[in-house]
Amino acid sequence: MLPRITPYPVPTGFTLAEARVPWRPDPDRAVLLVHDMQHYFLAPFGTADQALLGRVVDNINALRKLAAEFGIPVVYSAQPGGQSRAERGLLQDFWGDGPPPDDRALAILDALAPAPGDVRITKRRYSAFAGTPLADVLGRRDQLVITGVYAHIGVLATALDAFMRDLQPFVVADAVADFSPAHHRDALRHVRDRCGVVATAAELTFS
Repeated sequence: MLPRITPYPVPTGFTLAEARVPWRPDPDRAVLLVHDMQHYFLAPFGTADQALLGRVVDNINALRKLAAEFGIPVVYSAQPGGQSRAERGLLQDFWGDGPPPDDRALAILDALAPAPGDVRITKRRYSAFAGTPLADVLGRRDQLVITGVYAHIGVLATALDAFMRDLQPFVVADAVADFSPAHHRDALRHVRDRCGVVATAAELTFS
C-alpha cells in the first residue's frame, strides 16, 4: 500500500540559521537515529532514478562517519515482517499487512549496514519510541538526530515524541525522504515551527 515515489529535489531553505530555538548538536548529548531504511520502505523509490535516495544515503553515511569520530551512538530502527493484526494494530487499517517475512525486504540497505556496536531496535508504530527501548538507549543523552524515511510519518512522529519527552530533536533536511516534495517540506516545516531544529547534513559538524 506504499505509493510509487517520483524522485524530486530535496526542499531547501531549512537551515540552522532559521531555527526558532538556539539548540545546537553536541557530541556528548546526541544520538544518531537511522529510521526505517529497509529495502521494503525504499522499494517505492524504484531504480530508474536514484538521485534522491542516493543523496539521502550519502548524507546519512557522512553523519555516521562523524558519529564514529565523536563517539556518538548510532541507532537503527526497523520493522519486523509478517506481523499479526494484533501487532499491527490500527496501522493495519491504513497500510495493510506491512513488511513481509522476507529477509531481503527487512534488511537495512546494504550501503547503510550497521557497524559493530550500533544498536538496532524493533518498532511497530510510527514513533521510534513507541514500544521500543530507544529512551533507554539515549540514557542521559538528550538530543536525537533523525534521518531516514518517511519524513511526514515516522520521522515526524519520532521528533514530536522526543520533544514531548524533553529531548531535543534535530531532523536532517537532506538525510530524510518522503512520498513527495510537499510531504517532505510540510514535515520539515512542522518540526522547525513546533518541536525541533531542522538542518542540513553539512551543518551538523558537532564541532
